[in-house]
Amino acid sequence: MTTYWAEFAILPEGLARDVSFDIEGDVFDRIETGQPQGDAHRLPGVVLPGFANTHSHAFHRALRGRTHSEGGTFWSWRSRMYDAARRLDPDNYLALARATYAEMALAGVTSVGEFHYVHHTPDGTPYANPNAMGEALQQAAREAGVRLTLLDTCYLAGGLSADGHQPLAPEQRRFGDADVSAWAGRVSNLWDDATNRVGTAIHSVRAVPREQLTDFVRYVEQGQTWQTMHAHVSEQPAENEACQAFYGMTPVQLLAEAGALGPDFSAVHATHLTDADIARLGRAHATAAFCPTTERDLADGIGPARELLDAGARLSLGSDQHAVIDPFEEVRGLESHERLRSLHRGRISQGELIAAATAHDTIGWAEAGTLREGAKADLVAVDLSSPRTAGVPAEFVLTAATAADVTDVIRDGEPVVTDRQHRLGDVGRLLHEAIDTLWED
Repeated sequence: MTTYWAEFAILPEGLARDVSFDIEGDVFDRIETGQPQGDAHRLPGVVLPGFANTHSHAFHRALRGRTHSEGGTFWSWRSRMYDAARRLDPDNYLALARATYAEMALAGVTSVGEFHYVHHTPDGTPYANPNAMGEALQQAAREAGVRLTLLDTCYLAGGLSADGHQPLAPEQRRFGDADVSAWAGRVSNLWDDATNRVGTAIHSVRAVPREQLTDFVRYVEQGQTWQTMHAHVSEQPAENEACQAFYGMTPVQLLAEAGALGPDFSAVHATHLTDADIARLGRAHATAAFCPTTERDLADGIGPARELLDAGARLSLGSDQHAVIDPFEEVRGLESHERLRSLHRGRISQGELIAAATAHDTIGWAEAGTLREGAKADLVAVDLSSPRTAGVPAEFVLTAATAADVTDVIRDGEPVVTDRQHRLGDVGRLLHEAIDTLWED
């Protein structure tokens, strides 16, 4: 038994004072308020549940600061992303992902949903171990101290236009399996463990043709451990236009027709939705995984957050391409973007913001994401005396803090970050080494 104590903590019922946390193994055995510190380990500031980063492309971290010089759009940015993807192999991907996940841990993230589609060698030939790249990500997460849901992604076509789906381009070949059956066969050889789970993803309706979508859903329904399904949905108007031109329906309609929508489905971005799309996602009690810092960095647009919540959908948050790794910034982006589009403040409540930031269940970790007895023992301590947070009421720390204010992170009862230091040491150095090596040629 290990006991921690904090002057403030945000419990499910709200802000509490003088809180002690008894941790037995990897869960909270007892949480009590109004307690003296005694011999307990003191956590500074205010304690929050661990954050969930529900949408990550780990290798995109190597693009930070390298895509701004020529302006452009999402589609021009994508060519630079392909340049990074072609450079990856299992060894350098392990180094890059380990450092990226460690950066997330420093920011208070305890669970990550990794939307993984770099499966094979650059020419599309499988590695001797067909899951070498996915297993590198799993190892990276173990070493960095975060839980990982490997959302192994089905990617079969190179794009969609009014004339139909295009074959994979040379730069996309390493993403693709021959068909859904080949994808499912490969994924069936990935395994869960104490801190890794396997989920599934459809890259987009651009990348998985209609007839294959139905097969995909059938395979997922047959899977015994594939608890979650994610897909990029309506990130760009061009995606919607192509889907309408060829299929006569929106991406959400196409996914609904295939049977993909449900409580375990996450529509990533969900930016350019019709009213009918919002209603469908709401009726399905699906999740919209918003990535505010990426959506503004790529000039994607602002999604209908309030409308989705009111329709019955949920929200989660991800850092996607990692232009920023800061859960506080994602939270503020969610609310501030809503203010910009509505011209009203406070459209999303503090409780809804915390729920979006801690939506571990949407990536298969339902036992995490809350400071409650019996839950996974995750704690994030946030300094209340920094230049950013000094004078801020503890219950509103999400509106003021940044990742730099996270002092301590405990995942499953294990210290991962102590006094702002990650257990791997100098994370900046690890990132420099991984990224500089990747761009050497």
